[in-house]
Amino acid sequence: MLIVPQTAMLSIDSIPSSFVDLFPKGTSIHGILAAYLTHGDPKTLKELDAWRNVWPSWQELEDSTPILWPAHLRRSNSTSDDEDNPSGPVLLPPSVSGRWNTFEKAPVDIDYDTRYQNMLAQEENRLTHAWEQVISVFPKTEWKTFAYYWLIINSRSFYYLSPGKNEPEDWNDAIAMVPYADYFNHEDNAACEVQFDHIDYTFRATKRYEKGEEVYMSYGAHSNDFLFVEYGFVLDKNLSDTIYLDDIIFQDLPISDRKELLLQNAFGNYEVTATGVHPRVETAACLKYMSKRDFRIYIEGRSKRAFDGGKSAQVIRGWIGVYLKESETTMEIISSMLEKLSDARKLGDREKWEKERLQMLLGRWRQIQELCEEALGVVGQGR
Repeated sequence: MLIVPQTAMLSIDSIPSSFVDLFPKGTSIHGILAAYLTHGDPKTLKELDAWRNVWPSWQELEDSTPILWPAHLRRSNSTSDDEDNPSGPVLLPPSVSGRWNTFEKAPVDIDYDTRYQNMLAQEENRLTHAWEQVISVFPKTEWKTFAYYWLIINSRSFYYLSPGKNEPEDWNDAIAMVPYADYFNHEDNAACEVQFDHIDYTFRATKRYEKGEEVYMSYGAHSNDFLFVEYGFVLDKNLSDTIYLDDIIFQDLPISDRKELLLQNAFGNYEVTATGVHPRVETAACLKYMSKRDFRIYIEGRSKRAFDGGKSAQVIRGWIGVYLKESETTMEIISSMLEKLSDARKLGDREKWEKERLQMLLGRWRQIQELCEEALGVVGQGR
């Protein structure tokens, strides 16, 4: 259907080296690309107008992207958020916000990769860091302009590695803008094959399309929370939807058990889907009823004598039940906020905007509630 050559892409390799060299070593590629769209040669950038004219507007980004929402709607574990809004309910899902309404997170004090958790704070930190790097070179940069291009790149870029280069330390820097290809909308099981051979991007249909039928591509097997933060939408049905029990498990296990999980390479990223739980969750559940000695014998595969499938399922259902309670509590909070808006005689533009955001969040929490209920129904089955 489509081939986009490397020469048409906006990447670190297509930006003049004289521009790239302005930035200190270690500056994010994402930040440099956004800086180039902000401060690059106007004549060269004008050649991109046909492409740029179809990018979302600032208002469209603000409508869909939680990083631009007012503090009371986007409350998270971000330090900047704490300064803006130190109290109040948490409306964003825990994978996005890193916070809960029904309990306080236990301190973990162990760093581990939480790419699909605490996502809003991670995005805010990357944007803030890129902004600081750019204003060190262009002190008069307007924040809104830079943030606009940074978010455009964040939501419309494709995987890209410079020829002959290794993966960057930060996976967010393996990116390029691919013209026209960024028009494709996302579908979980899209009938479209995408291939990057380090020279061209090639898109091939894997079925026969009817005239007028939209062609989708897959952005990857991502949860709705990830799609929400990165792209500003959620799917009505998402087979890849996921929640995480990390905060719930860590508050339920003593520090000695957490250290044991770290020792056994089973620490964190405890995924739950509608079809069940990740084996790591089952591993963590064993610590609720096994001695350390029996646990180590079981993990090392020497004996399954101490394992009790029924007890493990009971523990896991209890953890999922905490998440279910969180969804029900937050849905009540959002419903109450919507009711107050509905009772108002007349809504201004800002109130109408907030009502739409709250309705979207309520829909997402209903999905989480359903995922929890479906997972509860399958945990322990067949044991």
